[in-house]
Amino acid sequence: MAIYYKGIFFLAATAFLGEGIEVLVNMILARELGSHGLGLYMSILPTVFLIVLLSSFELPVSISKFVAEREERYHRNILYHAITLTIVFTSILLLAGTALIPFIPVFDTYHPYIRWLVLLLIPVISFTSVARGYFMGRQQMGKIAISNFLRKAVQLGLLFALFRFFEFNAETSLLVALGTLIGSEIVVFLYLIYMFMIQYHHVKRQPFSNLNRKLVRKNLMAVSIPTTSMRLFSAFTGAIQPFIIKAALVHAGLTHTAATEQFGMLMGVAMSIGFFPAFIAHSLLIVLIPAVSKTHSERDYPSLRKMLQQVMVLTFVYGIAAVTLFYFFAPELTSLFFKSETSAIYLQLLWPFFLFHYFIMPLQAFMIGLDMIKEAFFHIIWSTVIGFALILWLGSMYEWRMNGVIIGMNTGSVLLFLMHYATVCKKIGLTFFMKGTVPKTMEH
Repeated sequence: MAIYYKGIFFLAATAFLGEGIEVLVNMILARELGSHGLGLYMSILPTVFLIVLLSSFELPVSISKFVAEREERYHRNILYHAITLTIVFTSILLLAGTALIPFIPVFDTYHPYIRWLVLLLIPVISFTSVARGYFMGRQQMGKIAISNFLRKAVQLGLLFALFRFFEFNAETSLLVALGTLIGSEIVVFLYLIYMFMIQYHHVKRQPFSNLNRKLVRKNLMAVSIPTTSMRLFSAFTGAIQPFIIKAALVHAGLTHTAATEQFGMLMGVAMSIGFFPAFIAHSLLIVLIPAVSKTHSERDYPSLRKMLQQVMVLTFVYGIAAVTLFYFFAPELTSLFFKSETSAIYLQLLWPFFLFHYFIMPLQAFMIGLDMIKEAFFHIIWSTVIGFALILWLGSMYEWRMNGVIIGMNTGSVLLFLMHYATVCKKIGLTFFMKGTVPKTMEH
């Protein structure tokens, strides 16, 4: 448990600095790209993240879970098979990406080089994922924290230098913005691969035992495939969300340009501010997956219950403080980006979305660690379908517009939290109000 708390503290501390840098990054983007350019940038990001997700194949999750559950003497063999699997998967994905990316219509309105920059992410993310998963499984969170901080610091430095010393037209500015994002991923790749090679040479000198190749791949696939499917669905819905929101607003009477600007203020300003405290939730997610996996493999339900109770209390304390601050100081916070009352109103209305999102991330870590990925996937499907239906229905109404969109987003977040929370409590033997029961898996 000491390693668990140390990992959370270190990740949260560096993530806090990283999120501060992220705010500065978004401020630069808002001022250099303008409201319409920021809307275009935020519209293409979900597609980029979708390709990143496919490239990672959720190996950080599957490798960290498998490494945490196995003795150290098996780690060398696990890594060997994981690297072999990654080489094969990356080669297939690169060939498929080269053939398909030129025909993806979402890139048509952007600089032609953006397609090939995104393709470069495939091998970078794939091999970084192996290193990331191993360090997570070994609870070496310092390396993960440094890599997360490094990504944002490099992006900020590149953005500042390029926009400070050069001038670009609107199309090239978007290329530069996305190029700095991809450049920062390459720097993280170089750092993590270097640290991984040092660690791997150390592992090779230790006594080791082999695991059956089919067993290793089966265990990795048993987590990677459903988790990737879950993330893929979320990434896909995230990629189409900008078009759904803008389509609803246009149907409600806004011009396409006005809809893009409002979406830019929603995602580039309100969301940037609201997700700032999520660095704590993300730190919990990274630490909890191997911690819950190991504890669950030992059938230590009292520790799992204690872990969940502590996580819920911590999230409640910082979550309430954060959304209270957002609600009462929204104009001051959003003015750092734009002098716009609209984005401040969006930030205030989205407080349920942010608060329950802070709970959802660690709860997803519990569900992955408890081998309940399928249940988590169904929860995401239901909450997304209902949320999108409300966005289209209410957002298309003249009298609701963006307020209707926000109601749909809030509803989806609350619903997902309730389903995750009730399922985890039932699995580990807690009632909805945190009272102990007999876990379902222990009943005879």
